[in-house]
Amino acid sequence: MDKIVSLSKRRGFVFQSSEIYGGLNGCWDYGPLGVELLRNVKDQWWQSMTYREDIEGVDAAILMHPRVWEASGHVENFTDPMVDCKECKARFRADQIEDSPCGNPAYKGRKASKCQVEGKFTEARQFNLMFKTFIGPMEDSTAVVYLRPETAQGIFVNFLNVQAASRQKPPFGIAQIGKAFRNEINTKNFLFRTREFEQMEMQFFVKGGSDEKWFEYWKEQRMAWFLRLGMTKAKLQFHRHEPDKLAHYAKDAYDIEYEFPFGWGEIEGIHNRTDFDLTRHEQYSGKSMKYYDEETKERYTPYIIETSAGASRSFMAFLVDAYREEQAPTADGKMETRVVMRLHRRLAPIKAAVFPLVNRDGMPEIARNIELALRPHFRVFYDDSGAVGRRYRRQDEAGTPYCITVDSQTLQDQTVTVRERDTMKQERIASDALGRYLRERLAE
Repeated sequence: MDKIVSLSKRRGFVFQSSEIYGGLNGCWDYGPLGVELLRNVKDQWWQSMTYREDIEGVDAAILMHPRVWEASGHVENFTDPMVDCKECKARFRADQIEDSPCGNPAYKGRKASKCQVEGKFTEARQFNLMFKTFIGPMEDSTAVVYLRPETAQGIFVNFLNVQAASRQKPPFGIAQIGKAFRNEINTKNFLFRTREFEQMEMQFFVKGGSDEKWFEYWKEQRMAWFLRLGMTKAKLQFHRHEPDKLAHYAKDAYDIEYEFPFGWGEIEGIHNRTDFDLTRHEQYSGKSMKYYDEETKERYTPYIIETSAGASRSFMAFLVDAYREEQAPTADGKMETRVVMRLHRRLAPIKAAVFPLVNRDGMPEIARNIELALRPHFRVFYDDSGAVGRRYRRQDEAGTPYCITVDSQTLQDQTVTVRERDTMKQERIASDALGRYLRERLAE
C-alpha cells in the first residue's frame, strides 16, 4: 500500500485533502490522472447500466427531507459502537479494538501509538454515522437535515416519478452515481474507508416472486463487469452475509470482495431488499408507492434488487490490481526495474503519448501536429523531455497504453513508431492511420 500511495501522489492520481494545512483525515483529492481514471470507471459503469432498455438514470439531491432517513432506518440503525482509549484519547469502533495500537501493543500495522501499554477503554456507546447540518437561517431542531449516507434513497423516493416519465414496467432499474458522506469513527487504508466518497448504485424493481431469479442475474452481471475491465479473477470473490449479519432491509446479500494488500475488502454489494424500502416510504410519507399493472389490473409494491458499488473503492481496486514491478531492458541492453500500471485501455487516464525522438529536424512540429489531430478524440500527452526510454517509463507509471514516437524515418515515409505498454513491442504505423489504429484497440 505504501508504494501505491507514493505513486498516487508522485504521478498525480490522488493527493491528501488540504495537505498544505496538515491534511484532513478521511478526505482525498483526485489529481489530473486520478480524476480521469475515476471518470472512466464511472463512465464504464454508467454505460453498462443505462445503455440498455430496462434501466433509467437519475441524479438526486444530496440534501433530502429528514423524514427520508427516518423511513430508511438510518436515524435508528445507522450507528457504530464507539470507545475511547483513556490513555491517549484515540477513538475506535468497539469491534476493532484488537486491531488498534492501544488494544494490541504488538500490532505493527500502524504508526506508533502514544500508549506504551495496553489501553483502558470507555464503555461502548452508539454513534450515528450521518453528518448533520441545518437548512435555512435557524440552527434548531426544526432545521436539521443530513448529508446523505447513500445514494439509494434518492432512487426510492423517485420510483414512481421515473416510472411514469419513462413509461417503464417492472422489471426495470434506476441508476445513479453520486457523492455520499459518512462520519466514520476511524478512516483507514487509503481510499477504502473515507468520510466523503462516491457510489454507483442501481436499484432494480421487480415483482415479488421473481426476486431470487433477478438477484442471481445481477450477481453474475456485476462480477462479470470487473472481469471485463481486466481485474485479476483470483483476487475477486463473493462473500455471502450470514442470516444473523444481514442488514435490517435485506432478505439476502452478497459482497464482491477484492484482495487488497491489507486483505479482502468489499467493493460492491448485491442485496435483495424485498419491498422494505417502498413500503416504509409509503408509511412515512402517506403517499402510495405501489405500481399499477394495466394489463393484469394488479397493484403491488415491487421488490428491489440492489447493486451498490463504491466508485472510490473500485478506483482503488483497479489501481492496486494494475500495479506491477517488472524487469525491462534499457537502451544499452541492461535490465532495470520498471513500474507499470497495467490498467485496462478503457480505464487508462491517458490513451496515447506523443514524442519527438529529438528536438530538431522538424520532428517536434510533426509530433505536435499528430497530437493536435488526436486530441479531439482521445486523452493524449505530449512529452519532449529526456531520453525516450525515460519518457516510456513515465508513461508506464501513468498507465498509458500507447506511446507514439516521431523519428528520422518519419521524415522519409510519414510512419511513426507505436510502442505498446504491456508487451513493449513496437510497430510502424502510417501517421495518418493513427486515429483508426487507436480507436480499434481502445474498443477491445
